[in-house]
Amino acid sequence: MKEISIRDEYITLGQFLKLADCISTGGHAKFFLQENEVQINGVVDNRRGRKLYVGDRVEVEGCGVFTVTGA
Repeated sequence: MKEISIRDEYITLGQFLKLADCISTGGHAKFFLQENEVQINGVVDNRRGRKLYVGDRVEVEGCGVFTVTGA
């Protein structure tokens, strides 16, 4: 499980995917989420604006399992 550290209160799923190196630019998030399953704390979600907070567990199909941590 990889850890993604954030400095703010939350990060959007689109920004998270870029930080986790699942996509190369933020513009790819919409298309990536249409074609790949993402589970947040065990629930499938494809909203790129979904807010992720410290402690959230994100499983990205074809990319891995991540935990959001604080700075």
